[in-house]
Amino acid sequence: MNNWFKSGSPWIWMTAGAVSLSLIAVLGLLLLIAWRGLTFFWPGEITQWNLQFADGRQEVVIGELYDREIVATERLQAAGVEFARAPGEQVERFLIKTGNREYVDLDFRWVLETDIVSQSAPKELAVFERVKNGNFYGTPIRLEIDGQPFATNDLRQAIADSLNGALEVGEQAETLQKKDIGAVNWSLERLRLEQRRHELKGTLTVERLANIEAKRDELQAQYLELEKELFAIRDELGKDAVIVRDMRGEEVRLPLSQILDVSYNNQLGWFGKVGHWLHGLGKFVSDDPREANTEGGVFPAIFGTVFMVMLMAVIVTPFGVVAAVYLHEYAKKGPITRMVRIAVINLAGVPSIVYGVFGLGFFVYVLGGSIDQLFYPEAMPSPTFGSPGVLWSAVTLAILTLPVVIVSTEEGLSRIPPSVRQGSLALGATKAETLFRIVLPMASPAIMTGLILAVARAAGEVAPLMLVGVVKLAPSLPIDGNFPYVHLERKFMHLGFHIFDVGFQSPNVEAARPLVYATSFLLVSVIVALNITAISVRNHLREKFRSLEH
Repeated sequence: MNNWFKSGSPWIWMTAGAVSLSLIAVLGLLLLIAWRGLTFFWPGEITQWNLQFADGRQEVVIGELYDREIVATERLQAAGVEFARAPGEQVERFLIKTGNREYVDLDFRWVLETDIVSQSAPKELAVFERVKNGNFYGTPIRLEIDGQPFATNDLRQAIADSLNGALEVGEQAETLQKKDIGAVNWSLERLRLEQRRHELKGTLTVERLANIEAKRDELQAQYLELEKELFAIRDELGKDAVIVRDMRGEEVRLPLSQILDVSYNNQLGWFGKVGHWLHGLGKFVSDDPREANTEGGVFPAIFGTVFMVMLMAVIVTPFGVVAAVYLHEYAKKGPITRMVRIAVINLAGVPSIVYGVFGLGFFVYVLGGSIDQLFYPEAMPSPTFGSPGVLWSAVTLAILTLPVVIVSTEEGLSRIPPSVRQGSLALGATKAETLFRIVLPMASPAIMTGLILAVARAAGEVAPLMLVGVVKLAPSLPIDGNFPYVHLERKFMHLGFHIFDVGFQSPNVEAARPLVYATSFLLVSVIVALNITAISVRNHLREKFRSLEH
């Protein structure tokens, strides 16, 4: 036994066991997040419960079974709950998503098994996904076109066809509002700023003012035409509706303009459920959020996260490489250089919120405010770059991840043999040529390693972004069709902040819980995709310059 301990084998097994446990824990966590998040889009059975309470009251509840739990009877009795039937020591209760927010206090409710008289899953029940107020559950009764009942032998197909047409018209209205009317509003704002700029410079002549007024009148006329067209489309959409009988037994009119999708979950087979799941997953990735981020998709957050990380990478890489090259190739070995290296290493341990405070104070208020005064005085007092935005978020995270890139690049430079540099100089190359054609290409895999670590950390940071640019809901992306097309001054959405907002600030906790898992899994997937891309580039560079190492 002593010989076995002295051989070091126990420590090898302990190390291997620790690594295995760590991998199992990480994989288990990812599988839990993936399962809890992705199963949210699987179509659940729509059930009708017939309830009878202790006071003799009867009620019908229609919805999807969301969760169930076993509760001690004493706990419920202490809370003043009365049972319709004598319970045992424990009672099972069910969490049901009933939707129909206009007619119930909450779209989730608990139902005790002792109150359930019967339950069924009628084939005709449908779930309507709506623009506002969440899902609506009920039985479609008839379809109204232009305010009149529409006669059909296949109500389900008629509703689907009418809804597809309404969605196409709705997309036209959305395009008209966001693209065409948005472009007119953007041009009007540009004209206002142009007039203000000439007023500040004292160059606003009568001819120039008349030219601006003529353009403004033309844009106003164009705006009125587009607005008239938009109102006409909305009026047309408002005439068509589906009449649905809800769980109260009353008929409710649902305008097609407010419906995004309709699904008859109880009629779906396995392949139909898979198609519905893929459709829901696709909408989650591609749609904008709704209902305080508890409904809809997360596309703006995905776009904002990737755009900010790529912008950060473009900023941090050259600065980190230049700093590392200077420290390793040019700086004299002495106490000052050692202090700089120690400072760089210590910067990696500074809490990220401190970088956020620094970014807000220096980049936003000082640097951004100065830019506004120099280049955008016509927009004052409304700030342009003097407010949090995607540019300052990227710069703040670039400073946060700069030590990682510097240290990684320096390690790569130190691994290059001195003989390579000496051979290049002996062949007549200058030090700059040696650096750019020999040293940096050979160190590029190490540079990419630092960039991978920087991306992995920056993509998951939330605390500093809350101060320098990220918001709950950004109506416009940093890239659009208006000149100059890339708007670095705009605020943006981020997957990490979206998780925090949905999980801890949502008015509907039960509806937000699966979205937290789904968005978390999506954030991990985005980080993995970015890292895999960077690792592929690093491996390509490593193979490309492997011959130089020999």
